[in-house]
Amino acid sequence: MQAVILAGGLGKRLRPITESIPKAMVMVKGRPFLEYKLMSLIEQGVDDFVICIGYLGNKIAEYFGDGSKFHTSIKYSSDADKLLGPIGAIKKAEGMLDESFLVTYGDNYLSIDCRELMRRLVSSTKLAIMAVYNNKNMYAKSDVDVKDGFVIRFDKNADNMEWINYGMLAVKRQAIEPLKQGVFIDENEFYNSLIMKNQLLAYEVRSRFYEVGTLQSLHEFEEFISQNPSWNDQLQHGIRS
Repeated sequence: MQAVILAGGLGKRLRPITESIPKAMVMVKGRPFLEYKLMSLIEQGVDDFVICIGYLGNKIAEYFGDGSKFHTSIKYSSDADKLLGPIGAIKKAEGMLDESFLVTYGDNYLSIDCRELMRRLVSSTKLAIMAVYNNKNMYAKSDVDVKDGFVIRFDKNADNMEWINYGMLAVKRQAIEPLKQGVFIDENEFYNSLIMKNQLLAYEVRSRFYEVGTLQSLHEFEEFISQNPSWNDQLQHGIRS
């Protein structure tokens, strides 16, 4: 499987920590957060990564390199100095993408069956499937409506939603082929264009997500790592040989 990791954000809510490093490189128990993300995806069978970088993206590329020290493959697509948004960043990386691929964010940690998510996409005639969680504004602001196995509305500004975009999407490359290269592409417009065509499936996840967008959420993830014996063992021995 191939995964696109969106790691080009400015990390403004984590200032001053992110004045010298991108948000994905915030340290947790002596390792960058993105290393935990990468480890979890590798364990799920992802062996090819495209990391979309922007703000201070050289820090990510310097640390992870081509992925060989993590026994995987990593390529980079840079927004440079132009903010393209998550969808615009995916479009810019189009030449590196497989026919079907996962999309996730560089600041979240998810408990999800990636293989099953991809299997459902590939076995369907639809263009994309979004992992969703019945959040009810508990961990972040809910932004999705779901009905009969489909996402029927996506709105990051709405106040009356129960579900949330869990932070992972499986998508076929043809979904982004009509998009314009090198410009900012609004997430609401992209997802709702798929919804209007009945092309965005929903995949329910029942485990909460973690993220490091704020100091509070960073502390929650640190506590999660500290209480997870398997992670403690991996931290002790390391994943790199």
